[in-house]
Amino acid sequence: MTARPPIVSEQEWRSARDALLAKEKQLTREQDALAAERRRLPMVRVDKSYRFDGPDAPRHLPDLFEGRSQLIVYSFMWHGAHEFCSGCSMFTDNVGHLAHLHARDVSLALVSNGPLAEITPYKRRMGWTIPWYSAADGGAFNHDMGAGDGFALNVFLRDGEEVYRTYVTGGRGVERLGSTWTFLDLTPYGRQETWEDSPENWPQSRPYEWWRLHDEYDS
Repeated sequence: MTARPPIVSEQEWRSARDALLAKEKQLTREQDALAAERRRLPMVRVDKSYRFDGPDAPRHLPDLFEGRSQLIVYSFMWHGAHEFCSGCSMFTDNVGHLAHLHARDVSLALVSNGPLAEITPYKRRMGWTIPWYSAADGGAFNHDMGAGDGFALNVFLRDGEEVYRTYVTGGRGVERLGSTWTFLDLTPYGRQETWEDSPENWPQSRPYEWWRLHDEYDS
């Protein structure tokens, strides 16, 4: 039989569970503090004019914001139409409904170095509705943003016509992502809730009050 943890009484199990819960709560507090520090990271202006192929027309980086002030871009690894990345596909499968991110002024998009003619059929096969663009600049965007021929996740802030890069993560830093909350924790404005430790005058509202069913935000 495979080795397994010991079998104990209910009281012993509860005691062990409470001890672990204390560590879990401490980790939550540390993650909150880390997110507060992330919201105060310095930013770097993006001066290059990157071009992307979209389903309707060519796009540039400011267009990917779709009129919002914050943008998350996941560089989806691409090695051809017959060698789909299972890891990037699993990540994309776990992205929640984008309406919740949109409600906090955040857009999310995928970018790959492959041609749109190969990307679109795979997107349709997977049933994904996330905006997905082809990096029509010869891969310069993914290279400059730390993805190269692999994957990475970058966050941007837009102020008028200026775009700033605020955060990047890759490798196992991507593994824990995939919910509205973890994505918002990466953005410059965070969850925008009053309990958060954010810079002065950052947009905030009371927790829970902004939550909606994903088809009710417009109302």
